[in-house]
Amino acid sequence: MKRVVAIVGRPNVGKSTLFNRLVGGRRSITDPTPGVTRDRIYGEVSWLGHDFVAVDTGGWEDISDPRASGELVEEIRRQVRVALSSADVVVMLTDGREGVTGMDEQVAQMLRPLGIPMVLAVNKVDSTAQADSVSEFYALGLGEPIPISAEHGRNTGDLLDAMVAALPTDEAIAEPEGPEPIRVAIVGRPNVGKSSITNALLGDTRVMVDEVPGTTRDAVEVEWAWEGHRFVFVDTAGIRKRARIDDQIEKFSVSSSLRAVRNADVVVLVLDAGEMVTEQDQRVASYTREQGKAAVVVINKWDTVERETGVWEEYLSIIGDRLYFIDYALTLSTSATEQLRIMRLPQLVLEAYSNYRMRFRTSDLNRAIRQVVEHHRPPGKRGRSLKVYYATQVSDGPPTFLLFVNDPELVTMGYRRYMDRALRAILGLNGTPIRLLFRLSE
Repeated sequence: MKRVVAIVGRPNVGKSTLFNRLVGGRRSITDPTPGVTRDRIYGEVSWLGHDFVAVDTGGWEDISDPRASGELVEEIRRQVRVALSSADVVVMLTDGREGVTGMDEQVAQMLRPLGIPMVLAVNKVDSTAQADSVSEFYALGLGEPIPISAEHGRNTGDLLDAMVAALPTDEAIAEPEGPEPIRVAIVGRPNVGKSSITNALLGDTRVMVDEVPGTTRDAVEVEWAWEGHRFVFVDTAGIRKRARIDDQIEKFSVSSSLRAVRNADVVVLVLDAGEMVTEQDQRVASYTREQGKAAVVVINKWDTVERETGVWEEYLSIIGDRLYFIDYALTLSTSATEQLRIMRLPQLVLEAYSNYRMRFRTSDLNRAIRQVVEHHRPPGKRGRSLKVYYATQVSDGPPTFLLFVNDPELVTMGYRRYMDRALRAILGLNGTPIRLLFRLSE
């Protein structure tokens, strides 16, 4: 496994800006508002032949500060402690413009007894003249301060050199052999229980949960192994209606969630059993289909539903009617708080992923195509009828089939939809879309 470097410090010293600089992209939200980063955000860093994982953490605040929400601040502090427990190196980041503060001293006091290699960085030092004033940071007792500007990239190479030098020199544990982990994006509206499901599944408070909608701001990646399979669960920010996205932080949160869908193998769309399908859920479902992703629909908070005969069938009917974009999705009812059917979720994810990556022999595919066509003959158009001569699979993820026909313009939208549903049924492709391409047979 790769070594881990945790970036810690008080709020608004530039931890997320430094994290983004190190990983080479905008993975973590940056904003002048203190407390924007709340969960632990992970990203891979490569420097001069050394690879490690950087962890961006929330700002360490004093829980006694009356301006802060006590429960939320304590949860941020807990997330920081979890990050430190798995870190091989810690980078404490401070603000060179403000100098050493009482909160910096609290953070340093918390770090010193841990026995983890430390690197002290002083951020927002944009000139040589400013660099001369960083000597006061020696008082923190964490070694030589390195002046940097995360925003402009000044001296970040020196910081990376120090980070690599502090990494343990013993041989790293070998990376697990086998296929790449299955990437699972957990999406949905705010407060439907996405983070609670992730935590219940993993058996640990790996992402933050709070009654206030919007607690999750970034897309938080969590690695997990289960029954010989490796996963990366991406817990995303709640996706609100576009009209309600009224600040830059939330706009980036939504953008991060949509990027998680694009990068996923399987999308888990979480619904609230009390509210069911909204217009925004439909947009997410449509985007999932547009991106060609496997899907599982989870109806959470099932413990709040009256258990009557036929109620599940009623819910399935609602889903089928309003989420027709992903009519291929597998479905599950859960209660994260009651641990109800939580462990069915990885089973369904694996089923959807297996079908998403399915490959078929050409002979089996053409046999299925013949069944589809014989069951419902193509309609005529301008006195001509569509003829399908031959089919082959050209890719997976999702399964994509190329059909050679007498005239691609004879394929109506209705018949394309029929072939899509019928072929998925015959081939047993539950949980994944398919793509049908039509080409003129020469």
